[in-house]
Amino acid sequence: MSADRTALLVTHTGRRRSTEHARAVAADLITAGFEVRVMAEEADDLDLPGVVPVTGPEAAEGAEIVFALGGDGTFLRAAELARPAKAPLLGINLGKVGFLAEAEIDDLDVAVRDVVARNYTVDERLTLDVTAEFEGGPTIESWALNEISVEKGERAQMLELLVDVDGRPLSRYGCDGVVCATPTGSTAYAFSGGGPVVWPEVEALLLVPISAHALFSRPLVTAPTSTFVITVDPFTTLAVLACDGRRVYDLPPGARVTVRRGGLPVRIVRLRARPFTDRLVAKFGLPVHGWRGSRR
Repeated sequence: MSADRTALLVTHTGRRRSTEHARAVAADLITAGFEVRVMAEEADDLDLPGVVPVTGPEAAEGAEIVFALGGDGTFLRAAELARPAKAPLLGINLGKVGFLAEAEIDDLDVAVRDVVARNYTVDERLTLDVTAEFEGGPTIESWALNEISVEKGERAQMLELLVDVDGRPLSRYGCDGVVCATPTGSTAYAFSGGGPVVWPEVEALLLVPISAHALFSRPLVTAPTSTFVITVDPFTTLAVLACDGRRVYDLPPGARVTVRRGGLPVRIVRLRARPFTDRLVAKFGLPVHGWRGSRR
């Protein structure tokens, strides 16, 4: 008899600690009556009877939930599987910062119990779709949860980019690159480039020039309906298109990259109502007390 409930487990099996926790989660879910799928390349490391190895982009199809056990890299890998299946994604942080994760390792048992009891809510996070076109090559189509960046492909040379917003030219930059980010990604690469932190409930797109040699190189926050077009100057160096740092493509001079709001969100599990401010303070270790202590 097949299980009525199905979960996909994605983990960082290269770490012994992660594998041990993944085994515990899988065992608890199987005991609760779930069919537990794992990626085929991770099945041998997990070495757990009763799991179902799966492969390909349809791995999460029909799953009630996807677990991501690891850091932000594992979460983004799991998002690639959860998004097309429209499956809710729950991140358990086994890494360092783990900004995308909903729960920490100490909350693991409680998180599994809440999933079994269906005691959680689901947020929809805005994503980005990207199309890159250039002469002599196929059109590139991809997406991102955090950010899409166009960066220089050669360390020693500056990249020349023309940026259009909503069909109108904005500025030409001599730079290391440009980051287009979602609110979810505002605390990732865009943050490192000097961009603002945007609360995830805000619907907006971000554009952050990286090390730009320009009088106007401020980060921009635009409407969620905006469209960015980034054109690589025909006489500049090789560029690279990166989507969440995971899907990377070479761009020749003259390439035209179009970024807009994604047609499909990522559905993220929330176990507890928790203000985003508290997450910022916890993840970045912000000094809310100061060296003199709290005055409240």
